[in-house]
Amino acid sequence: MNRISSLTGWLSRPIALTVAVLAAGLQLLASPAFAGYELPPGERITNLPPIPRAIPQKEAYENYDPVIGRNFDVKNLWLRADLRVRPEYRNGVCFGGGAPSGGACNAFSNSSNGAQGAGRANSGANASDFYVQQWARLGIGYDLSPDVNFYMEIIDSATWGGNGNANNAGNGGDPLNHNCGASAGGSQANCRLGVRAAYMLVRNLGDIQGLSMKVGRQYIVFGNHSLFGHFDWANTGYSHDGIMFQYSTKNFDSYLGWFRNSETDIAQGAPVGSLGGNIASCGNTTAGTACTAAQRNATGRDGSADTDMFIFYNQIKAVPGFLIEPYYILYINNMNTYDNLAQGLGTAKHSNQIRHTFGNRTEMRKGNWDVINEIDWQTGRMSSGLQGQSRDLTINAWATRNWIGYTDYNSKWKPRYALGLDYASGDGSANCTTNGTSTNTGMRCSSANTFENLFPTNHIHMGYMDIQGWKNMLSPQVNYQVRPSERDHFEVWYSHLRLANAKDNWYRGAQGVYVYSRADNTKTHIGDEVDFTWTRMFADGKVAFQATYSHMWTGEYIAQNLGVNSGQDWAYVQLWMNF
Repeated sequence: MNRISSLTGWLSRPIALTVAVLAAGLQLLASPAFAGYELPPGERITNLPPIPRAIPQKEAYENYDPVIGRNFDVKNLWLRADLRVRPEYRNGVCFGGGAPSGGACNAFSNSSNGAQGAGRANSGANASDFYVQQWARLGIGYDLSPDVNFYMEIIDSATWGGNGNANNAGNGGDPLNHNCGASAGGSQANCRLGVRAAYMLVRNLGDIQGLSMKVGRQYIVFGNHSLFGHFDWANTGYSHDGIMFQYSTKNFDSYLGWFRNSETDIAQGAPVGSLGGNIASCGNTTAGTACTAAQRNATGRDGSADTDMFIFYNQIKAVPGFLIEPYYILYINNMNTYDNLAQGLGTAKHSNQIRHTFGNRTEMRKGNWDVINEIDWQTGRMSSGLQGQSRDLTINAWATRNWIGYTDYNSKWKPRYALGLDYASGDGSANCTTNGTSTNTGMRCSSANTFENLFPTNHIHMGYMDIQGWKNMLSPQVNYQVRPSERDHFEVWYSHLRLANAKDNWYRGAQGVYVYSRADNTKTHIGDEVDFTWTRMFADGKVAFQATYSHMWTGEYIAQNLGVNSGQDWAYVQLWMNF
């Protein structure tokens, strides 16, 4: 220590102490680079550094050669995976008009004659789609103990050729570079490799039998996917970041969760968060006008403009033959009003709202009969965008889902006959701020009654063509299924599609607007859909081949709002392997 002091003058002692502390800390980690360091005789360091990563560090970081962790046991490691390839074809995407723009086949129009083409089908020849999507998912699980589980699921979601460069077709498709491709607008890259799930599950938390906690990225699946589903039909599916508690007994299960849907304080993958700059602006202060830094600071929208979701879901199992599921969902979107309202008040996850969902799902299965009833009511406050950041509208929306089925188990083919009725409310003034502009002629923002569909798997509920979301709709349905062999399953499904409110829009299965309703629209009959599906199982159910053909006959609504009336065909085949 004296030799160091002679070289550094009056700074010697603090520098020497710092060196000594760091060296001693590294020595505790058995670092070979400092293995020869020894404290001078009589010197002792008492302020040892804390655990560097603030976790139980049973395994030290290596300098060069990694070793298998001492806690690892290959017997506790497990894997699961699946791969799916699906070609898909749709003819008459906009029923005789050109391709959709932003998912919609037209733009909103106040005019009864569709001035300047607005309110009519997009220009262009009859548009059709054909593409092939595939995914590969690999799940890695490890049981650290009988009550502690680690799980991570990686997904490769690809569209064949989707990495190509439109301006130089093919050259972007080099397999060595194909992880990302250009987005539809070319503004950012779309990457195919992602993390579908990554969580830690702790059972019997705090030695309380039946209490568990799941922390991290996870699926949320409740009931029959009406509001929360994995949405595996899509090529990515839904995942949520947060924490979920479960308490399970013989007679009931309860779930309580908090999930952060949008974070504006710190970017994804940021190394640290404290005192970092906010990543989202406050959006616009008035329609079409960007806010200034002073306005952002004055409103404080940046630091608090997050989106949170709270779920309290219960399953009562005490009644024989019945499952009763009361629940409450709180969705708080603090984003600036103008961040997300381009499709009017019915915009999915509309900015600047507090929405309460009170619901109950009841399922009965007795003998040959099965019955499902689900009913939801939503209330709260939402901003129209015409009163700045004020939540000036009252939410009053509701929806119901009902099915009754009969299965003849004594018949060799096990036929099932079912009737269904779905309804979700709409709002006659949903287009009062369409595209974030000032109020439309003759329309006044007075309510927010379009039902919010949240995060469902709509594909399994209202026809396989995915042209109807659980928003502003009324749909009676008939379904017939039969199993002629252990490996084969056939299904025929008919859906009559209507709007609940003629002045609100037609929303497709992905919850965005499919067709904007004209201000003078009086028609509600969208059309009629029929689906034919065959599924064949192989390899003890680990491999499935499925083919579906669907057709939709158009109703008066499409003729009045698009000016066209040709039908739509949709078909796909898919091969899905699980292990």
